[in-house]
Amino acid sequence: MNHIELTARIAELSPLRYTPAGVPATNLVLDHESEQTESGSTRQVKLSIKAVTFGTLAEQASRLDLSQAFRFRGFLATARTSKSIVFHIQEFNLL
Repeated sequence: MNHIELTARIAELSPLRYTPAGVPATNLVLDHESEQTESGSTRQVKLSIKAVTFGTLAEQASRLDLSQAFRFRGFLATARTSKSIVFHIQEFNLL
């Protein structure tokens, strides 16, 4: 199963755009920071990930406040133009 849930802040938010089919889309970069336990040891985890959202969610995302934390849910896919991973957001909620 490919289901991701991530608590993060929005580091970058591109202006609302439209796909060739006319679907609203927004590109984001999400930053996450937390403490995780791995093999019995605690470690600090930091990551940045490219993300995208489409449709009504893209319109909503284009107005989000970059200073607040959100819980994002969605799936991972390879970007069309490269081999990098993109987080496709299907749902988000303010924390």
